[in-house]
Amino acid sequence: MQVSVETTSGLERLMTVSVPAERIDQDVSKRIQQTARTVRIDGFRPGKVPTKVVKQRYGKGIREEVLGQVVQETFYQALQQEELTPAGSPAIDFTTDVEGENLEYTAKFEVYPQVELADYSSVEIERKSADVKDADLDQMIDTLRKQQADWTEVEREAAEGDRVRIDFEGFVDGEAFDGGKGEGMDLVLGSNTMIPGFEDQLAGAKPGADVELNVTFPENYQAENLKGKDALFKVKVHSVSEQVLAELNEEFYEKFGLEEKTEEAFRSEVKKNMERELNQAVKMKLKDQVFSKLIDINPIDVPAALIDGEIDSLRKQAVMQFAGPDSDMDHTALPKEMFQDQAERRVKIGLLMQEVIKVNELEADEERVKSTLNEMAETYQDPQQVIDWYMGNEEMLGQIKGLVLEEQVVDKLLEMANVTDTEISYEDAIKPEQPAAPAEESAE
Repeated sequence: MQVSVETTSGLERLMTVSVPAERIDQDVSKRIQQTARTVRIDGFRPGKVPTKVVKQRYGKGIREEVLGQVVQETFYQALQQEELTPAGSPAIDFTTDVEGENLEYTAKFEVYPQVELADYSSVEIERKSADVKDADLDQMIDTLRKQQADWTEVEREAAEGDRVRIDFEGFVDGEAFDGGKGEGMDLVLGSNTMIPGFEDQLAGAKPGADVELNVTFPENYQAENLKGKDALFKVKVHSVSEQVLAELNEEFYEKFGLEEKTEEAFRSEVKKNMERELNQAVKMKLKDQVFSKLIDINPIDVPAALIDGEIDSLRKQAVMQFAGPDSDMDHTALPKEMFQDQAERRVKIGLLMQEVIKVNELEADEERVKSTLNEMAETYQDPQQVIDWYMGNEEMLGQIKGLVLEEQVVDKLLEMANVTDTEISYEDAIKPEQPAAPAEESAE
């Protein structure tokens, strides 16, 4: 077997493999003889069919099977010989496929990039931390009470936070427009449900009032014919209702599944959940920052095959998240462009992580695996049942080990970096990170 390899571009390789004709002919002859012993052909006794007849009838198919097997075997032998690791499946083309002549084929594929990690000691990391203070806990409890709140009609002027029931009709240049009319609509002032200025001008209106609102549609409004247009809305206010927060009582605590239905137990449970959410948010932001810096100082080429595979996974996750696990929606209908950047980032992180793990000889710490599993199980009604299920499922347990190993990579990189600790508020800590502004905008 002769092998030659050409670098066509970046990570792409074109490997040419030549296999001696003797090997192909021997394998084909052996397969024809095996077939002759088992095939049934009218006019011949079982096991007595001449190989010439078998070759005439089945020779082409047998040769194709042999070629497929030979290509598979020799391709991986050639990879080992040339010390190449393909990323994704190869594209195979036969350049010579004639009986009695050497078989020659080409295999086009991408290889994994060679990664040499840059020095992480120059990296600046801001490690943010926060605590759940009493004011944060009170605010969260108020939010939970609002979710269970009732509404009571009042005869006073409407204020922010009140709910008004209205009929309305909108006009542009004196003409009513499609979609600008509604009846019996409940609107909470301050919810920003309507276009800017609409809710503000309803503040101060009393039940039974007729109000005219002058507003301007935003330039980015979804309806092309209304973008940037001045409009007049005629509104009839039927009622004004104020929000009455749910009382902190046994009935309220029952809705949260508490065994001990007291305010003290409720506050303790809410705080514990807030702290869990806070720890996860802080950890995720730190990890994102650490990996972003890792990518920044280690620019690498990424195999397109790996990106395509990651895009496929992200598509499936999106369908499951928004359409449900039983959906028959075709995930490939989602545009690749939606997931391109995220997929490329995830592949880069994966490749760089593998190198960090290899260089530092990291393995998933068993104690951390146990503690992570226990922490996850705490959120379920029967934690031990969850733990037992994971421990009995190698694939799921492997995912936990993967998470732990990822955390160990973050810890290792933090050991190398220049880390500054900063304390922030609970609200800022759990707030999702905003995407960075483009360079042209951020410079203004």
